Amino acid sequence: MPTALITGATAGIGAAFARKLAADGLTPVLVARDAKRLDEAAVALRQRYGVEPEVIPADLTTDEGVGAVEERLRAGVDLLVNNAGFGHDGRHGKNVPVSEEVTMLRLHCEAVLRLTMAALPAIRTRGRGGVINVASVAAFYPGGTYSASKAWVVNYSRSLALEIPEPRVHVMALCPGYVRTEFHERASIDISGIPDAMWLSADRVVATAMRDFARGASLSVPDPRYKAIAGIARFVPPDLIRRVNRRMGR
Repeated sequence: MPTALITGATAGIGAAFARKLAADGLTPVLVARDAKRLDEAAVALRQRYGVEPEVIPADLTTDEGVGAVEERLRAGVDLLVNNAGFGHDGRHGKNVPVSEEVTMLRLHCEAVLRLTMAALPAIRTRGRGGVINVASVAAFYPGGTYSASKAWVVNYSRSLALEIPEPRVHVMALCPGYVRTEFHERASIDISGIPDAMWLSADRVVATAMRDFARGASLSVPDPRYKAIAGIARFVPPDLIRRVNRRMGR
């Protein structure tokens, strides 16, 4: 049975990927820091979809955690979803320790790089499958370390997609906008200024992502509104971006 390894798999977009892929007949390999939540997620998937998920408790900001997941990926999976990530309420290091900014880069960039490189050789040998790297529509706008790291994810993913010759092996960056998850609460980000109309559901984001991945897209921006927002990014004056950031949060 094909397998899909998902990082940050116990909540939000990661959990939605686990549900979608289990429903499609793939065996999920769930990765997250919290072992208890991993076990609970595995039980829920087993009961609902009849799959037998694997669980790997791992902190992907550490060499030990990344190494454990790299080892599993080298054994072979059909799909890797690099979803683990976090945000914080700060801009360009203001009120945010440098150590936390470095941790963000390790998770959003180094871990994505290492896990992708661990997964691709076996996927390419089989000639099918691939990698989905979860970025953000914030990648298209300046907004501190978070948006900069997600811009790297987009560029890295699209660069890899151009380099892989196998027609059934894909690498795609997924760039959602505001999604109703626990992300903003955990980051202590004020979301009171975000209109209700701008919110997306995690399940809808994942459904769109999987359709785009199936057709070989290197970039998926779910929802026409966010496609437009991403498309006009290079034309937006910096002062306007600054005002929007202040009003709506990063």
